[in-house]
Amino acid sequence: MPTPYGSRGGMAFGAEELRVLRRALALALHPGRTSAEDVQDCLRLAESLDEAIHEGVRLRAFLLADLDRYRAALPGTAAGYFALLEEALGAAYRPVPDDLAALRALRGNPRAAALLERCQVLAEQDVRARFAQGARRVPAPAVPPARTRLLALSGGAARRSEDADKQPPKPTPKPAPAERPDPAAPKRPIPTPGEVFPRRKPPAPPHQLVC
Repeated sequence: MPTPYGSRGGMAFGAEELRVLRRALALALHPGRTSAEDVQDCLRLAESLDEAIHEGVRLRAFLLADLDRYRAALPGTAAGYFALLEEALGAAYRPVPDDLAALRALRGNPRAAALLERCQVLAEQDVRARFAQGARRVPAPAVPPARTRLLALSGGAARRSEDADKQPPKPTPKPAPAERPDPAAPKRPIPTPGEVFPRRKPPAPPHQLVC
């Protein structure tokens, strides 16, 4: 089966696999009657390629994991970190801010200085690419030359205010007049002193006993 070659996604093919690959390309360029044996060989080669691709992804994940471990153990692992970073950069790895910070701390080392310069160039390219993609995806909104006048929709607050203006004002209720006494009603006479203080009767004379 094909085997991954390096960490860039390369494949190493054997002689039998190359024969099947050439036969598949010939069938693609000149389609015609295909034998069952050729079909089975092409299917097996496709399965082997899928397995090799998965294996390459797994090896790349191991490489990046080792790079993180060596970077976390700096400066004692500087030599191993430099080697892993160079291999990762060769496999289309894009440096992260932690890589730039580690290389700046070790810029006294000539190898670290060279890697720092290389990583800074890649980081600047990534920033420019992100800005270019953002400018293409999000165009600036065009300002219209003139704005149409906004009209109020019927049935809203403006309609209610117009209806209220059209209705006649309600008359304010007048206060009820105060009740006046009836002049025809007889007035009560004022009592006299004799009625207020009646005259007392004289006491009766005492009875005399006859012997």
